[in-house]
Amino acid sequence: MVFNAKSQPPFPNSNGNNPPPKTPLDSPGFTKAEDETLNLRAVLSIARRRWLLLVAVTVAVSAVVGGRVLNEEPRYQSQFRLLVEPIASDQQFDQFSQRLAGQSGIILDYDTQIQVLLSPNVLNPIVENIQERYPEIDYGYLVGNLGIHRLETTKILEISFTGTDPDRIKYVLDQLAQEFIRYSQQEQKTGKQKGLAFVEEQLPVLQERVDGLQAQVETFRQANNLIEPASQGEAVSNRLMNLKQERQSNRARLNEAESLYQSLQRQLNLELGEAMTVAALSEAPRYQSLLNELQKIETELALETARFTANSPQVQALVKKRNQLLPLLSQEANVVLGTTSVANSTEALAASPNPIRLQLTQDLIKATNERQIYTVRDRALAQAEAETQAALQEMATVTRRYTDLERQLEVATESLNRFLSVQEDLQIEAAQRTLSWEILVDPGRPFMPISPNVPRGLLIGAVAGLLAGAGAALLAEKLDARFHSVEDLKESVRLPLLGIIPHRKDFKERRGDERATPVLSTMRRYRASPFLEAFRSLNTNLSFLNPDTPLQTLVISSSMPLEGKSTTSLHLAQAAAAMGQKVLLVDADLRRPQIHAMLDLPNVWGLSHAISTDLEIDDIIQRSPTEDHLYILTAGQIPPDPTRLLSSQKMRSLIAKFRESFDLVIFDTPPLLGLADGKYLSAHTDGMLLVVRLGRTERTIFKQVLDSLKVSPSSALGLIANGAKDYTSSSYSYYHRYFAEDDSESPHENPFEPSR
Repeated sequence: MVFNAKSQPPFPNSNGNNPPPKTPLDSPGFTKAEDETLNLRAVLSIARRRWLLLVAVTVAVSAVVGGRVLNEEPRYQSQFRLLVEPIASDQQFDQFSQRLAGQSGIILDYDTQIQVLLSPNVLNPIVENIQERYPEIDYGYLVGNLGIHRLETTKILEISFTGTDPDRIKYVLDQLAQEFIRYSQQEQKTGKQKGLAFVEEQLPVLQERVDGLQAQVETFRQANNLIEPASQGEAVSNRLMNLKQERQSNRARLNEAESLYQSLQRQLNLELGEAMTVAALSEAPRYQSLLNELQKIETELALETARFTANSPQVQALVKKRNQLLPLLSQEANVVLGTTSVANSTEALAASPNPIRLQLTQDLIKATNERQIYTVRDRALAQAEAETQAALQEMATVTRRYTDLERQLEVATESLNRFLSVQEDLQIEAAQRTLSWEILVDPGRPFMPISPNVPRGLLIGAVAGLLAGAGAALLAEKLDARFHSVEDLKESVRLPLLGIIPHRKDFKERRGDERATPVLSTMRRYRASPFLEAFRSLNTNLSFLNPDTPLQTLVISSSMPLEGKSTTSLHLAQAAAAMGQKVLLVDADLRRPQIHAMLDLPNVWGLSHAISTDLEIDDIIQRSPTEDHLYILTAGQIPPDPTRLLSSQKMRSLIAKFRESFDLVIFDTPPLLGLADGKYLSAHTDGMLLVVRLGRTERTIFKQVLDSLKVSPSSALGLIANGAKDYTSSSYSYYHRYFAEDDSESPHENPFEPSR
């Protein structure tokens, strides 16, 4: 037989048909679902797969823990309780201790008290007494099995002892109870003696301190002339406030006088001396008479001057009289004023004796005097205010020092009174009884062991075993790189899941002369099973991918062998043929063909002959013996290089011819891992379906296959999950049970288990 030795590179399909849109493989990848928390369904799925490991580990761990619990030596425990502080009804007998504790801030430190009771100083004498009967008990053994704790917030201590001998436990607790009571009595007595000695030692010191502070207070009051510091300080403060108010009022009057003085001075344009001169002359009668005579002459002189010339006798006579009056007027002014310094200015001032100007002059003199008075008073008030302020500051310092001395004296006196009261109480208590610790619950002999608690131990063992088994199952699941469930496949691969083929326990791998069970038969009833219905659903899903352009050529492959691709191809072809489609199943696995063996058909001539020879393809295609619309093209003789045949131009021509003659063409190809056969065919078909065998397909291998598809013109339409366990729809089960009631004959399908 001659094979075509020429291999053509693949090229895009040019038959004019538009294939349906394919799922891109640029990023199919794996999602991050592997690291997410497992949901309940995933946990149950893992439990079903790993039940043997889970049960084995659970039984082993539970057996080990249960054996330890059952073989453990029983241990017993008993206890007694001590009242270590007086309760409310006992306070009338122990008032001093309550007052001393309240006043000195001393309370019983239970943690420290428990550590003291566990110390060697307290327990060693008890150990010596116990060793007389039980020599094996030493201090370490006693402390290791002894427990002392406070009952919540009560005044009760609970002392417990644990061991394997109930009689020994009872004896040890009796010794502890006796010694703890004796210890408390000794401590109470010693405590009272120490308290009284401490008080008597401190009383002279406190008395001396009080006397010294009293002397300091008296000396300080005498030195600073203090009667009542608070009232004295308040009086000084009030005086300072009054001085400030009086000074403020005086400043207001001074400002008014200053303003009036400035105004009058601007109106009169006189200095103080001139104003006083004018005022004095206005009060002199002779001076005013001479002044009136002078004014009269001046008037006449003015009239005559208007009538006559300056040389006229009348004018000369009036000028002479005026000149005679002027010396007299000056002389009289000197007499009135008692000085000659203003003689020359008097003549000028006397020229206008206006009453209004005279009044303003008097007001100017008055304003000047008031301004001087208010100025002197302001200086005096400022000095008094400064002195009072200094006195107030000094009084504050004195008062603060006096208050400190009084506070120290008060504290010292209070301490002295408290110690005197405690001394009295201690003396009274010394005459009364000494309260010791009291046993509330006597030690008893234990009867029931506290450990081991067999039911609880067995329960803990069962829980520990279950947790260990679950951990082992999860660890095994984490280390297992295979797909185990449909949900796992959906979450891990971003490709559409087009079909789910259930697992059948009654499947057996068939080879040689065994025939596949047909999908449809001539029986009266429509034959159905979850397995066959899965392929009908797969065929329906494929028709929904692109309703406008149905899929016509498909390549079915897998990532590795024994995933069920051949059986899936066969049953899908049978399901499509049963729906009335004209289907051609092509066994394109030219390495290990299986279709002819599954259908018990001869494989003398097949696909390899159609590619490498000139045989007519119609003469090689065989008709299915059970399905009306199903045609089979077996693989034929296995060639030395299948890849060259599948990538040849003759193969592409055959694909084009198949499109013209059949409604659906299914190519069963070899696995994709390490082989390029399926990629060459997929590049010229409508797409590829990848079969994933649950429980067998490894994630890493499947990821390598997807990565290899990225760099090729092939693309995957979706996935087919094969071998899904416990994946039967409830609706189908109900349907099957309902119709089974009407017919006792229950048809049983026995199709082939997917093996490749």
